[in-house]
Amino acid sequence: MMRIGIPRETKPGEHRVAVTPSVVRALRESGAEVVLETGAGSASGFADGEYRDAGASIVSAAPEAWSADLVVKVKEPLPPEFPYLSKSSALFTFLHLAAIPRLAEALLARRVTAIAYETVTAGGALPILRPMSEVAGILSIQVGARGLEKGCGGRGVLLAGTAGSPPGDVTVLGAGVAGRSAARIAAAIGANVTILDVDAEKLSAARSETGGRARALLSATETVAGAVKEADLLVSTVLVAGELAPRLVTRAMIRTMRPGAVAVDVAIDQGGSLETSRPTTHADPWFTEERVVHYCVTNMPAAVPRTSTQGLAAATLPYLLSFSERGVLGALRSDDGLLQGLNTHDGRVTCAGVAKAFGKPFLPPGDAIR
Repeated sequence: MMRIGIPRETKPGEHRVAVTPSVVRALRESGAEVVLETGAGSASGFADGEYRDAGASIVSAAPEAWSADLVVKVKEPLPPEFPYLSKSSALFTFLHLAAIPRLAEALLARRVTAIAYETVTAGGALPILRPMSEVAGILSIQVGARGLEKGCGGRGVLLAGTAGSPPGDVTVLGAGVAGRSAARIAAAIGANVTILDVDAEKLSAARSETGGRARALLSATETVAGAVKEADLLVSTVLVAGELAPRLVTRAMIRTMRPGAVAVDVAIDQGGSLETSRPTTHADPWFTEERVVHYCVTNMPAAVPRTSTQGLAAATLPYLLSFSERGVLGALRSDDGLLQGLNTHDGRVTCAGVAKAFGKPFLPPGDAIR
């Protein structure tokens, strides 16, 4: 029987939990044992009793949840949790290792089989990252609108405008799930929206999803610079799975923005795509650089933990059932898309993007688990 551990999240402002009670019930029915640290789901509105009724064992201490065949989390382990990392416990969570060298070294030193949500693929898409990207894209407009308020240091622009005042200008970089979600919400409230990407098909999808209300531009340095300059709200969503986010917006570009404009860097988990970005928290989300208000919270979806937990749990359930039924290595061998999520194994880097970020040797994941 596989033992699956669910520790309580420790990242500041992280209110999500890796599984819902219904996921626990499905795992128990598949034959797995589920051990959950007390209070792990409370901030998402799931009480210990609901998990207990679904078949989980509730434990009072983190080490008990970490001593499992598979540890399932939402966010990456923090340094106080590094002692729990072990070759005997596989890890399934968001990792973003290219931006966190200290964690990468800990996983390698402890020979952990670490599977990152953000690099699992299916049909060319990122199925586990997708629901969180959608949440982050929607939130980017919500927090961006707040940032434009004078109380947050913004220039005092209402994105929707009024009968006697023009709407705000929103520039979205990237037409993936997060970017299209941001453009859709911004257009729906009446903002002037410009979205940029190098992929014409994604831009076409963005136009369709916004009902033709977004201006879609092919991305190039000059085009990005112009769109950044005219934005009241800049939302950057561009990332490359497993790698550091490309720095698309320079400090010089930020300097051309209107004083009190807002920049939301959704790609901050992967290091950020704005030269002026630095990680912030939900408790202290804002800073001003080059007279532009920045929002760079590294776990944006935690602001709406109930919605985010439900979306994440639905996305991970098929993989958790596969782990339960086949074991960790068996599940990886049976699913090439899941195998792409393997970032480290037995002291080796098995994700090309992570290897590139740190200049380390890359061992293809299929070779690593032969």
